Amino acid sequence: MELPLDHFRLIGVSPSSTSEEILRAFQLRLDKTPDEGFTYEVLTQRSELLRLTADLLTDPESRREYENLLLNGSSGLEFPSNREVAGLILLWESGSPKEAFKITRKALQPPQTPALGSSREADLTLLAALTARDSAIQEQQLRSYSNAADFLQDGIQLLQRMGKLGEIRKDLEEDLASLLPYRILDLLSRDLNDQESHKKGLNMLENLIIKRGGLEGNNKSEYGNYLNQQEFDAFFQQIKPYLTVQEQIDLFLELQKRGSLEAGFLAFLSLTAIGFSRRKPDKLFQARRILKKLNLSGLDSMPLVGSLDLLLADIDQAYARFSSSSDENLRDWINNYPGNKLEAICIFCKNWLENDVLVGYRDIESKEVDLDSWFEDREIQEFIEQLEKKSYKNTLKSNLQNQMIKKESYPKSNEDFDSKFLNVDERSLPWPGGIKKEYENLDIPENKFNEETFTNRSLEVYKYLIEKFAELKFSFGEFLKDKENFSRSPYLIYIYAFLILFTFGIGIGFLRNNFKKSIQDKPFEDKPLIVVDKNQKVNDKDITEEIKKNSINKSNDLTLDKTANNSFKVEKLTKASPSLQEIRNLINVWLLSKSNYLSGKSEINLSKIVSNGLIDRTIEERKKDIKKGIYKEINSQIRKIELESQTSSRIAVLVELNYLERIIKNSGDLINETSLTPLKVKYILGFSNKSWKLVDFVSGL
Repeated sequence: MELPLDHFRLIGVSPSSTSEEILRAFQLRLDKTPDEGFTYEVLTQRSELLRLTADLLTDPESRREYENLLLNGSSGLEFPSNREVAGLILLWESGSPKEAFKITRKALQPPQTPALGSSREADLTLLAALTARDSAIQEQQLRSYSNAADFLQDGIQLLQRMGKLGEIRKDLEEDLASLLPYRILDLLSRDLNDQESHKKGLNMLENLIIKRGGLEGNNKSEYGNYLNQQEFDAFFQQIKPYLTVQEQIDLFLELQKRGSLEAGFLAFLSLTAIGFSRRKPDKLFQARRILKKLNLSGLDSMPLVGSLDLLLADIDQAYARFSSSSDENLRDWINNYPGNKLEAICIFCKNWLENDVLVGYRDIESKEVDLDSWFEDREIQEFIEQLEKKSYKNTLKSNLQNQMIKKESYPKSNEDFDSKFLNVDERSLPWPGGIKKEYENLDIPENKFNEETFTNRSLEVYKYLIEKFAELKFSFGEFLKDKENFSRSPYLIYIYAFLILFTFGIGIGFLRNNFKKSIQDKPFEDKPLIVVDKNQKVNDKDITEEIKKNSINKSNDLTLDKTANNSFKVEKLTKASPSLQEIRNLINVWLLSKSNYLSGKSEINLSKIVSNGLIDRTIEERKKDIKKGIYKEINSQIRKIELESQTSSRIAVLVELNYLERIIKNSGDLINETSLTPLKVKYILGFSNKSWKLVDFVSGL
């Protein structure tokens, strides 16, 4: 066998060395015999080859002839088969482990496979392991980490096939594991045209993160001994700029599906980056949807969502988001900004994009953000116009439906009202401070009397009759809705119609006879359009601290004493025109019952005062929390309540709450805490079955 080796390299001297230097090198090589575990036979052959080389190079005539051969282009030394392994050991010792490994690996494969259990098999297997390790070290010194890993993998596979040297194989596996981050960096930092290497690096990165249990490192991984969380964070910050924005989106979304919250936040940033840099506002919608679903502890998401609202030209919502921020310093800065609030929000958004969003991507050039060019972009303008047109069409459609509803029967009108509100998915409600939905502008159809017939009557009489008539209307509506016989026989319809008209006439007569007495006994009070419940004035900071203090105290958390419970009994609200205090009590009962139910302390049974749709959504929310292994502790205190509008079938009130929500694992570990002071909520009550019920709410106004 010919090996890529000459006599000077074999003994470890230069071609200009003297005979004395050659003999000295020869003696050193003899004294430094490899002690890794080679057989005595192969070590003896190694010594003989060294002696032959020393004799040749110290004999002037023999050396001259050999040097002439080298000058004529001769390269390599021929070794007999019985000294082949010894020659490979000398090749390895001469600083050529890669060449030695390739030849050794070939010698272990058919048809050159040595006899099973022979000394040749043992020596070649050991040499393959040692040369694979040293080859990897050489490649690491050249920063060719991927090549180094390839040598280690080949060596491990060879030892597995031979079934020998388990301890050395374990060492090689540890070396390969510790090399993984550098290997990923090597593959991803290459030119993007090398698609194969780039894809390979991406797969390795994703597998590494998944094995670690996400970016947070929640699992015990085989790489834990070589890459702790601090080291991984530093590595990931180094690797991130080598990924394109789309690669980061795909990676983070996949990791988020596997439960990594940090990956979800990074996916939000990546989607925002591609949406702004590539002028794709639809990506901003996707980013906002992801951020709203995140429950990252300590994250104040309001200014971030507000920045997206600003980029989507929803200025009112942007104001609402920033006003709902839990960062007092940010709110103070915006409120005390020398210019207008819009200018302050634009400055925040610009700095956020430049410093946090548009950095760390291979295909996005970090530069100064120009919001003017964003809003002047034709595609952005067209997109915003489409949103406005869609909103306008929805408004027209809603108005048209309302006009059609007015032509239908009264029971049908009430049924439509309930269905409009009860079918709203609470998950789509903006919390906190979300986009106002279409149903906020619903025009509830009512019975409108001709006011000319009441010109000689007072306004109080007019309102009184309307309210009394509304009670009859909803009573008949519920009666008709519960009857299924209408579809069976037309004669039954005539009978029921006659009974309805007959009863209606009796009711009008009763109202006429009872009218004067009712007015004299209890004069009807005209409710003001806006009524404010003014309790004692308390500083906002003191209220927030008190809420947090109460929520931490386990014995008092989200519960009322017996006397308090007695003041919030679940009773129907049957008055045609309830007072603001009665509405406040109804909302308090709902808040308390919902809080206790979501914390797993009690069941929820409020069908007398709350619509079934709202109760079902709360039950569904609790089911999802149980699946996630969490529960919620919510403390809400009404600090202000105003009557926005009131009709015979609908009441809307605006409420300001001191709100504190804590999401807790079943083990007791706190996941997230949200404090809003105040949280503005619109509560909507509908009149059905002779009583008022809470049918929906819209938070974050």
